[in-house]
Amino acid sequence: MDSKNGRFPFPFQPYTIQESFMETLYSALDQGKVGIFESPTGTGKSLSLICGALTWLRDYEEKKKQEAARLLNGETEGPEKQTEAVMDGNNATKPSEPDWVSEFVQKKAERDMVNKLKDEELKRKRREERLEMIRHNAQLRYTMKRKATEDEETVKLLQLSKEGVEPEAHDPEEEGLIVAEYESDEEATPKSSLCDDDDDEDLEEDHVTKIYYCSRTHSQLAQFVHEVQKSPYGATVRLVSLGSRQNLCINPEVVRLGNVQMMNDRCLEMQKNKHEKRDKEADSEPKRRRGVAKATCAFSGFENLMSMRDEVLVKVRDVEQLLQHGRDKHTCPYYSTRLAIPAAQVVVLPYQSLLHASTRKASGIKLKDQIVIIDEAHNLTDTISAIHSVEISGAQLCRAHSQLSQYSERYRSRLKAKNLMYIKQILFVLEGLARTLGGKVGQNPNMQSCQPGSELLTINDFLFKAQVDNINLFKVQKYFEKSMISRKLCGFVEKYEGSGVNTHCSSKNKENRRIEGLGRFLQTLQNKPTNLAEQQVAVEDRPVMASPMMLVESFLFALTNANKDGRVVMQTQACLSQSSLKFLLLNSAVHFAQVVQECRAVIIAGGTMQPVTDFKEQLLFSAGVTEDRILEFSCGHVIPPENILPIVLCAGPSGQQLEFTFQTRDTPQMMEETGRVLSNLCNVVPGGVVCFFPSYEYEKRILGHWESTGVLQRLQSKKKIFQEPKKASQVEQVLSDYSKSIQRNINAGSGQSGALLFSVVGGKMSEGINFSDDLGRCVVMVGMPYPNIKSPELQEKMSYLDKHMPHVDGKSPGKALIESLCMKAVNQSIGRAIRHRGDYACIVLCDHRYARTGTLQKLPDWIRSSIQTQTSFGPAFASIRRFFLEKRQRPQL
Repeated sequence: MDSKNGRFPFPFQPYTIQESFMETLYSALDQGKVGIFESPTGTGKSLSLICGALTWLRDYEEKKKQEAARLLNGETEGPEKQTEAVMDGNNATKPSEPDWVSEFVQKKAERDMVNKLKDEELKRKRREERLEMIRHNAQLRYTMKRKATEDEETVKLLQLSKEGVEPEAHDPEEEGLIVAEYESDEEATPKSSLCDDDDDEDLEEDHVTKIYYCSRTHSQLAQFVHEVQKSPYGATVRLVSLGSRQNLCINPEVVRLGNVQMMNDRCLEMQKNKHEKRDKEADSEPKRRRGVAKATCAFSGFENLMSMRDEVLVKVRDVEQLLQHGRDKHTCPYYSTRLAIPAAQVVVLPYQSLLHASTRKASGIKLKDQIVIIDEAHNLTDTISAIHSVEISGAQLCRAHSQLSQYSERYRSRLKAKNLMYIKQILFVLEGLARTLGGKVGQNPNMQSCQPGSELLTINDFLFKAQVDNINLFKVQKYFEKSMISRKLCGFVEKYEGSGVNTHCSSKNKENRRIEGLGRFLQTLQNKPTNLAEQQVAVEDRPVMASPMMLVESFLFALTNANKDGRVVMQTQACLSQSSLKFLLLNSAVHFAQVVQECRAVIIAGGTMQPVTDFKEQLLFSAGVTEDRILEFSCGHVIPPENILPIVLCAGPSGQQLEFTFQTRDTPQMMEETGRVLSNLCNVVPGGVVCFFPSYEYEKRILGHWESTGVLQRLQSKKKIFQEPKKASQVEQVLSDYSKSIQRNINAGSGQSGALLFSVVGGKMSEGINFSDDLGRCVVMVGMPYPNIKSPELQEKMSYLDKHMPHVDGKSPGKALIESLCMKAVNQSIGRAIRHRGDYACIVLCDHRYARTGTLQKLPDWIRSSIQTQTSFGPAFASIRRFFLEKRQRPQL
């Protein structure tokens, strides 16, 4: 580590703002704050997060180690003084307490502390010795028992193999499909073979203090991991990157399925088969072999998983590197990484894995007294809402009902009374849900016509409309969790539907023939769609997933939210299969509250977090965070002020006021004036110009007008024109061509002086794409990208905020939401330029409404401090021409 840079090891001499960032971060972690950190892209935010947080973790562990060593050596002066201070405080209110009581309490506290520290120290030494052996390539020898596994999902899989008693008269292949006896609805643990959370707790290793780092995409997570690798902590930190089976599975039979849900189901089935096989082999009583052997996973051997777990902890790897390492070791990276979580110091994972409670539990993530860092958090509120919003189609409702009906009929004689009762309740609920869409279960949804329309209801009103308000959804939810009926149903469908997953099922099997009606009916639901709407459904894998019951489970779970916190949108189309029910979460704070309450500290970071006031009101205060626990940090950019020229342009070259409201933006005068603005800019701006439109619809309309009036031809003569592609897969190619065109024109000195890229706010180019240096010398924002205020979902959100949030500066929270959504999108788009210290660019906001004081306040500080408001085009154009002329005369370092 580079110690010459002071308190924080850093790979180079940090900027002043980076030092301030790390100091503030250290304080936030030490004091258990909820920190809001705003640091523009290009200021080294990721490296500052890494070095600041890991320095705190290093110091924290060192303090614990020193305290443990002092207590273990019998030096108890510190705790005695602390205990005496506590007792003195108590004695202030209880003066009559005898001295012997105080002495007894003090000694007991000391003994308990010493015993706890001894246990922790022993575990720490064992872990360090084990990892050190791997670092020196020593041969690993483990005497781990099966009970030592830390992964909750693995524990549940181990438990699954014990479900049910195998009667001689039944097919052993079906035993795993039968739901175990469900004896109790109460909190007491049922005496059954269902999974027991308490047992899971006993089997799990204590989690060391760690940092959970999460971001939006896997590419952003990989970039963070690479920064850790290059940091002074890269060789010593124990870091684990988490991903889904789709990212980390190396079993070809599972990978070929493609669909995430099908991969999860198949993997869990293989794990169950493996443990069933092990248990049967351990049974001394010989049994006659019946049926074909069930498929198991060759990459999930327990000893190999434990070995790779430690190898994962020794070296920092991103998901791709873990995948390759797993292939080299012939061992599953997915389970190895989850086994490594308890001992890891840093866990890197996507938003969804941390912000969704059931996903956290399944992954083995425990937040109690830990550190959480949420990066790229500008859309955190919307992200939480999206994660907890669920949509289910009419086709999926019918499919789930058919599957569960056939399952219940097939195993009626082997299911206990409580199981049958809950299955009937679920079937009843599915009938009610289909009825709200104007359809019936038990019939082909493609053949059921519906009256197109849309309706938005509160949760309670929806339950009444579906006539299921008499069903206790909390008990149904608990039954889903304990019985794992959704997974049982997946196995049942695979066995009898002939989906190609369980190829060992013989078509001549009696049970297959008896239930062939199920296969025929379900197959009708998988017919290829014939129109555009059905194609869209198919793309999203909604009607063709193996079993939609898990989606039903998520939807019913969503309905257990408080009535005021959610809404249900009923969208009916021409036929039932295309109609859908969607749950909308209005209050993200209810699901974020557990995170901020359990964690020691939470850091929310982003390139721009404006507007922070709305963010605090809607997410933090509503989650129970008090003002004194919130710590805010915002830094300027590392670039000098003269390297940026932000302008609010109120009028065009002909004097036409620029106002892109819904009433005026489509007028020929406004579109022609916009074309004149862009033509003038292309005359003086070198390199690349990125122009953002408020929507795809407006982009299409204005480009069509320009083409008919010759504006596009004039623009084309100065800069080569590119347009944001419709498909995400084409983005990389367009960016490559755009970049090559700019470089070619610069080197050739041709008539063209770069390239012009048309993009859309909120589109594929507005976030996560870097237009550094010549790729983005000027960013033009045409109009203000307000969301569709007529959207029922948005109107409901506004109504909710107006009812439950305080008014700020006389403005209703609903209207503030609209402005915040607009300016968040603007800030993300204009932040595509200026990506490092030597970069420079001009930002032109084309709409006089940007000059409003309240709107300017929602821009990032580093832009707002330099912004010019130009009421006429002449002075603005002169400033822009002078800006680039100076840059050309004085080359940047």
